Amino acid sequence: MSKPIASDTKGSRPAAASPEREGGKGISAPGATAQIRCGFIALIGAPNVGKSTLINALVGTKVAIVSHKAQTTRASLRGIAIVDGSQLVFIDTPGIFPPKRRLDRAMVTSAWSGMDDADIAAVLIDAKRGLDEEANAILDRLVTVGRTEILLINKVDLVEKPALLEIARAANARARFAKTFMISALTGDGVADVKRWLAEHVPEGPWHYAADQITDAPLRQLAAEITREKLYLRLHQELPYQSMVETDTWKELKDGSTRIEQTIYVERESQRKIVLGKGGHTIRAIGADARREIADMIEGPVHLFLFVKVREHWSEDPERYRGMGLEFPDD
Repeated sequence: MSKPIASDTKGSRPAAASPEREGGKGISAPGATAQIRCGFIALIGAPNVGKSTLINALVGTKVAIVSHKAQTTRASLRGIAIVDGSQLVFIDTPGIFPPKRRLDRAMVTSAWSGMDDADIAAVLIDAKRGLDEEANAILDRLVTVGRTEILLINKVDLVEKPALLEIARAANARARFAKTFMISALTGDGVADVKRWLAEHVPEGPWHYAADQITDAPLRQLAAEITREKLYLRLHQELPYQSMVETDTWKELKDGSTRIEQTIYVERESQRKIVLGKGGHTIRAIGADARREIADMIEGPVHLFLFVKVREHWSEDPERYRGMGLEFPDD
């Protein structure tokens, strides 16, 4: 994985970067006579339709965590790709669903606000689920969006063609999509077609990021997300949705390695025991998995230390929301 450049940009577009001056690994910036384009594309969809898997496929490397657990993505994250001289900035938003709790409301608000920075809205629908209640609610809301929209029907390898065509027909009858794509984010089928179309249709203008940058998320945040993914993958059924990871310490040592300390917060003592596991077996396994991936990400040795703490009602703490890049919603 190319090392991402840390950034604290949230909720606004960064200052433009000059493609002529920027160079990246295996990437050629467009020449002075080439048409330069840059655009923001918001990925919108219900939980578990494959948005995080898709953004990783679009970027060409992992920038978003993937889990079978619903509502894994909590705040909008940006992944960046260069296609034919166009810089495509993909906004991976939380899944849109009927919110029941304060955290739910904050995530859904973050998802729709991700549209504010977007030039194009890419609506993702799970072919297996079709136009269910959540998909229909999103289509209803799109009437008020007022920007270019494309339809991405995902997991097409799992559904027969007649059913796919009916989903496309029904969705296009509800919203004015500029283009419809049949894709599989998991296998990559159709993803290149999406990127080529976007490269041709994003606005003309300078790039906003360096040519070798793949995300605008700070390394501390990415490391915390990696650990949260490993936590969910290992404790998918046992661990409740209300858990979070924060990177407390990030220290580069003289020998070239990095010491990272993270805290996993849960809401009850019984959850802390689940995360620790018998004799600390579970937390050690989570730490080993996370350490390997973080080391690959920063391209250097990592010493990862995990702590598990109980913080009751953390999901009602405004400070925790700010740490996740979310706005704390009013009652």
